[in-house]
Parts: sequence; structure tokens; C-alpha cells
Amino acid sequence: MDNLNTHKPGSFYETFPPEEAKALWDRFEFVYTPKHGSWLNMAEIELNALNRQCLNRRIDNISVIRREADAWQNHRNNLNAKTNWQFTTNKARIKLKRLYPTYEM
Repeated sequence: MDNLNTHKPGSFYETFPPEEAKALWDRFEFVYTPKHGSWLNMAEIELNALNRQCLNRRIDNISVIRREADAWQNHRNNLNAKTNWQFTTNKARIKLKRLYPTYEM
């Protein structure tokens, strides 16, 4: 799950009475995604490609959307399409240095 503000206990309590909010919250085990997860960026790249190459027009029928998305996915899989990820660990350490602990020697 992403870190959207609606995925917090307070959102349940804003929407439901306290007893129901607590019961609902207790039904779930939330596992949050890292805010800077590179896999998330790759998923966003693929979704952007899907939108640009397949869904970039008005489609008013869900079965057409499913058929189009399935065809696009099969085509991408058959191409063995990959994301050209160029953000290396060293670049991450420089760009995200505020997230890395520092130690005094």
C-alpha cells in the first residue's frame, strides 16, 4: 500500500463511527511501500506507457478497456519489454544522502 493520507487510521475515524472504524482498521494488516522505492517508479513508467500507447482516448465501455489493456500487456510481454533503469546505487546515495545515516569516525 502506498503512503496516501487516506491509508491511515484517522481516515477511518473521519468516515465511520469510532466502534466501526476500530473494527475495520483491525481487519487489515497494512504493509506500506517505501516512499522512494525504485520498483514503484518502474510500475509508474509502465502505467504511463499503457496510458500513452493504449488508453489515450475516451473509451466508454469497460469490456473494451479490458480487451485493449490485455492486448497491450500481451504485446509488451511478447516483446520482453524492460525498463532501462539508470539510477544507480551510487547516484542514489548522492541524491538521497539525507536519508542515509552518517557516522562519526
